[in-house]
Amino acid sequence: MIDDGWIVRFTNDLLEYITLQRQNLNKALKDITIIVIGVAAVWIGLRVAFSTDNPFYVVSSESMVPTLNVYDIIVVRNGSTFDDIKVGDIIVFHSPSDYDRVIVHRVAKIQQGSEKMITTKGDNNPASIPGIDYPITKKEYIGKVILVIPKLGIVSKALTPPINYIIIGVILAIIFVSKLNNKAQQSKDKIGKTGVNDDPDTIKDDALNKKMDPKDQNEGEDKHRDVNG
Repeated sequence: MIDDGWIVRFTNDLLEYITLQRQNLNKALKDITIIVIGVAAVWIGLRVAFSTDNPFYVVSSESMVPTLNVYDIIVVRNGSTFDDIKVGDIIVFHSPSDYDRVIVHRVAKIQQGSEKMITTKGDNNPASIPGIDYPITKKEYIGKVILVIPKLGIVSKALTPPINYIIIGVILAIIFVSKLNNKAQQSKDKIGKTGVNDDPDTIKDDALNKKMDPKDQNEGEDKHRDVNG
């Protein structure tokens, strides 16, 4: 006679396992969403706090040595800082002759007129360079350097696109897979425990053996042997 009990138990355990996996998937997606929203919120908050689209830059030339060195990270703030610029301040700006270049130099001269114009010079340069250090107006101005973090830019260089996106994706994937594996292992353990000594026939036989008198049990065994013989 075929016992259909194990089929029912297996089906129930399988359905429970699938339900748990769906819950784990939903939780993992929720965690990823929280991380993405958190990163976006921090980035937007920094942009608002420093009043600039990008408050962080990495020094890539030696024009400001020894004040700024290659791979130093500089933190820039804009807001109303252009109106308060003084000679000696270090500022970040677009090159007047080429807006594709971003430069960080020290303010060397300020000319007041119908329009405020600034001339800069790299600490390691012998003189100001036309088309690079001047003329700088509010249009070219990005912000004033308010903090320098030495050499941390080495890390950021390794995280330039698309490497930074790949690393972020890998980290999220590891978190995602790790959560699923942990939950899957817990489900397997639970299913394994459920199957131990869960056979109704075995339980029934054990109960009968406990209640059966040893003499009756021996007689039952003899009867089985007679039939089989």
